[in-house]
Amino acid sequence: MAHSYKLRYFNLQGRAELARLVFAAAGVEYEDVRYEFADWPKHKASTPFGQIPVLEVDGKPLAQSNAIARYLAREFGLAGKTAWDQGQVDMLVETMMDIGAPVPKIRQCTDEDEKAKLKKSFAEEHLPHYMEAIQKILEENCEGKGFLVGDELTLADLAFMCGQDWLKLAMDNPLEKYPKLQKFVDRIAAIPKIAEWLKKRPETEL
Repeated sequence: MAHSYKLRYFNLQGRAELARLVFAAAGVEYEDVRYEFADWPKHKASTPFGQIPVLEVDGKPLAQSNAIARYLAREFGLAGKTAWDQGQVDMLVETMMDIGAPVPKIRQCTDEDEKAKLKKSFAEEHLPHYMEAIQKILEENCEGKGFLVGDELTLADLAFMCGQDWLKLAMDNPLEKYPKLQKFVDRIAAIPKIAEWLKKRPETEL
């Protein structure tokens, strides 16, 4: 029996977009509920921890964005074929969280000189540390011509692609110095079901 899915979040990409990409890649229908900020307070009490995203599966709620994405990936065969692959997928998903961690501080900084320093450190130190390592992982798997883990699309590929929009809030082109990673992102974005979602998803600020 097929499950019914409802994903509740703001009218943003934000922390729900990875789950939306998993749904898109799997070709599974769901209800994409989007709240405007003004309407959120009246819905807050209906969530497990007073925050979103929340995924409802047959009416039962699941909170926390990565928990949601991993649950869906397991349900739809995108979590990795083996326990080792699944560990690698989780490693890369968590790494994307680490890469994006400085972005809010950069965006919220109001001192222009300090912001320039933060951006410089992000672009010249923080980002290369991770991107060089991820590019090596890609190169060592199927000679860089396939996916980050194994020989099929996984949550890791979707998380890396999804994360680029977040990183662009801190710098214009985070993959400018990593053409192999850019080609990889382009390949993932060109997968028909994913390309369809990217084309039709609502235009939002974040």
